[in-house]
Amino acid sequence: MTVRNPRLGYALVVVAAVLFGVNGGVSRVAMGSNLSPESFTTLRITGATIVFVAYAACFRRSALRRPRGSALILVIGLGLVGVTSLQLTYNVAIDRLPLGIALLLEFLAPVLVVLWVRFVRKEPVRGRMWVAVGLAVVGLAVVGRVWNGLTFDGLGVVMGLLAAVSFASYFLLGEHNVGIDDPLRVLLWAFVVATVAMNLIEPVWATPELQGRTSLLERLDQYTANPWLVVAIVVVPGTVVPFFLEMVALRHLPATIVTVVAMLEPVIANVIGWAWFRESLTPVQIGGAVAVLVGIVLAQTSREVERILPPP
Repeated sequence: MTVRNPRLGYALVVVAAVLFGVNGGVSRVAMGSNLSPESFTTLRITGATIVFVAYAACFRRSALRRPRGSALILVIGLGLVGVTSLQLTYNVAIDRLPLGIALLLEFLAPVLVVLWVRFVRKEPVRGRMWVAVGLAVVGLAVVGRVWNGLTFDGLGVVMGLLAAVSFASYFLLGEHNVGIDDPLRVLLWAFVVATVAMNLIEPVWATPELQGRTSLLERLDQYTANPWLVVAIVVVPGTVVPFFLEMVALRHLPATIVTVVAMLEPVIANVIGWAWFRESLTPVQIGGAVAVLVGIVLAQTSREVERILPPP
């Protein structure tokens, strides 16, 4: 049996959100080195899979055993929807919509998770969860300044909404899987599925050749780095570590709370945008960030958390 440790769960999600937020800036640098969104996504997922497999081979070989039965079906769903679909739909959304709007659409995921838990699973959700989600979504809209550049792009909006569905599915499927299996095994095989899917869409061997050095852009444009080093940073601290931390966090916190706490990511991304990419950060946006944090605090006590997880 695994004893839940909510404090550990919160710490894991916060660290993951910070890493994902910083990774947004690093990803801009990576895609600035002659990588298309599709090639970048394939390289990121394939590289992460190699790291997961190598780690498991060295330290936890039990994670290399393929899941069977219903566990395999859930892992395939996690890989196709929670990893592949999430990455693709989000990349298309940010390519066709202002970043703030794309992030707002993607981070409607907590609303979807709460709706699923309340009306499909029939689990009780305290009223403050709705206030928490509302504050977080409104705060996120303010942080992203969605009133600037409300250019309607049908495909972009659809992709943004699909990103929200994929993001919610990632947490819901992950919450179920890690309750009965090793988080590393779940994530490893989900990324194997995602790697196969992405290489059918954009093969890794079709990746443009990366040569020379790439600029770190904007405030750091006087510095350059090896593009493969940038990709390695995206893969390990930007993908492998935060994905694994969030999956482990789902052993200690329910998906409804994890998705709300994960909304720190776009707040961090906007701070990075201000500090690194010269993007504005107004007092109004800071107020929006505070609203997100208040929403997270309210979410902490909105759903009963069992002390003991069911045994595998």
